[in-house]
Amino acid sequence: MRLRKTISTISFLFAILIGNLQAQNVTFENRTAFMPQFKKSDPKKISWGYLTVPETWGANDGKTIKIAVTVLKKNATAKDSNAVVFIQGGPGASGIDNIWLWLNHPLRENNDIVLFDVRGTGYSQPRLDQGLGKKFLEILAKNQSEEEDEKQKTNAAMSCKQELINRGINLDAYNSQAVAKDLHALKTALKYKNWNVYGVSYGTYMAQVYANNFAGDVKSLLLDSPVYDISTYYVENTSNYMKSLQKVFKICKSDKTYDNQYPNLEKIYYEVIADLEKNPLTVTVDKTLIPSGTFTYNAEDFKVAVQQALYNKKLVEVIPLLIYQFHERRGESLGNLVSAFSSLLSMDYGVYYCVSCNETLPNNDFLKYQQNASQFKGLNGGISFYKSDFKVCDAWNSNRTVAAKKDNTLSNLATAAYPVLVFSGEFDPITPLDNGKKVAQRFGKANYIEARTYGHVPSFTKIGYKVVESFIDNPKQKLDLNRFKEADNVKLVTGITINKGVAKTGKSIGEQDPIFLFPLATALVVMLAFIFAYFIKLIKKRYTTVQDKIVRIGITITSITGLVLFGCLLMAITKVSEQNYFILAFGLPQTFNYIFLLVLVFLGCLILTLVYYILTIKKTDARSVIFSVIFSNILLATYLLYWGIL
Repeated sequence: MRLRKTISTISFLFAILIGNLQAQNVTFENRTAFMPQFKKSDPKKISWGYLTVPETWGANDGKTIKIAVTVLKKNATAKDSNAVVFIQGGPGASGIDNIWLWLNHPLRENNDIVLFDVRGTGYSQPRLDQGLGKKFLEILAKNQSEEEDEKQKTNAAMSCKQELINRGINLDAYNSQAVAKDLHALKTALKYKNWNVYGVSYGTYMAQVYANNFAGDVKSLLLDSPVYDISTYYVENTSNYMKSLQKVFKICKSDKTYDNQYPNLEKIYYEVIADLEKNPLTVTVDKTLIPSGTFTYNAEDFKVAVQQALYNKKLVEVIPLLIYQFHERRGESLGNLVSAFSSLLSMDYGVYYCVSCNETLPNNDFLKYQQNASQFKGLNGGISFYKSDFKVCDAWNSNRTVAAKKDNTLSNLATAAYPVLVFSGEFDPITPLDNGKKVAQRFGKANYIEARTYGHVPSFTKIGYKVVESFIDNPKQKLDLNRFKEADNVKLVTGITINKGVAKTGKSIGEQDPIFLFPLATALVVMLAFIFAYFIKLIKKRYTTVQDKIVRIGITITSITGLVLFGCLLMAITKVSEQNYFILAFGLPQTFNYIFLLVLVFLGCLILTLVYYILTIKKTDARSVIFSVIFSNILLATYLLYWGIL
């Protein structure tokens, strides 16, 4: 008996010793804001810091990493310690960069919002990204085969892996198990007894691993667009995509207006794939995105563009227009889509492959993936953007042992005592409705909400905000699980006049670059001032020659037309962006066709006035004033030409 007590005591002391050794490597330090926009933020409202943890939990090698953390303090003055910790998806997307979604989030009223960048991501140190996203975009831009794309993508990933190894990074230390331990340490460091865990996309898998391993940390669990079975995450990728896309085909076919505008949409979709396989489409793009200034769409690029559009309700509404733009090979509007590819590839791909090749791809069967994709004959093998990850991870794991590949069990979730809320979007192509239903069933009691008409991550919508706030702030209150029935139906976009310059105009105005916009603003002020001055002088009959009157009338008409044109263009962009800003990537609704007519009228008046001014310049009074106004109109025309409106 004494021996047993002695052994127990020794074991207990040993556990404490090990815990203390590990605790020595866990510290939290405050620091200045990571983002320059918040350099002057009040630390009582937003705090920034680093959590230092072991790179490899359980190892005593002394190597540590820093997890970047931002805490948005709650608005309420109550002293309770309610908090929501947000786990971003990817894997490899930054949580802190999402701060804009949280500044005025209703949850912030009664809860601290804890944002962090998963180890190796964003502002965390070391950052594992080696510019892979930019390299992948350049690979996609090339006019080459699917096989060559996959080869170059694999080579770029392997080059990244070698760089990480050269930097002394332990690739096996970046996975969901490690993130769960980071979160447990972070909760303790921030002195929360427990907190509400909020995961989205792949972050839901990390959240489930965390909740499984540290149930006591979880006050409530919210999973939006959840991963259910990691072993089917890639295997069922193609069927998940096509089931969502077929819902769009069905909507289009069942409505006469849509069907007349986009007849035989499903057939056209497959025809575009066949056409682009033989005849890729090269479009002009901004050189800041692609140094070559061109992007070549092949069938694989088209498929992933449509798949990504299913993530967002407003993009779902432009899918038929998108498909027909490819069908008609309208390169002038399709160039605007490349920025969407750039956003897609903005993740930290070093982390993406560490995690994916560590715990995801090794548990997915490539043969089953091929079988799943073979159901859709016209698709010709699924989506290469995802399929290529199998080859990348085969190469990534070539020198690793099976024991190094993580297989996470989630068996403890069935006995979870905390409240659970699961969201799934109707059109979600990556984590579909079935995932949400199955994840909800994994828990003893869980609230499941189907977000009708929405895609990926529907909790970040007006309706979603209300549901989330009700769930977290009033966990004992019965939730309205049918809240999304009040969502507006999907309204497919029809009747668009294509103009590639609209998107560029909206972007320039939205960026509000004073250096770029100052000449335009000055020109508009000069035009407006001249109009008022002319009318005053006209009333007082200050002009004595016919030439003076004609040239001034011409300038006035041109200036009025230009000002009205610019004002209407801004009004149209603002109005359409409020309705569905993705329309601007293609042009404007036909109800705004008068704007393009005004463009022609303005240009015609400008040319006639300029010619007349040149022919009568010697007989014109105040020539410098007249020229400055004409030049101002020319400057407006130059901006319109630069944007592509002309």
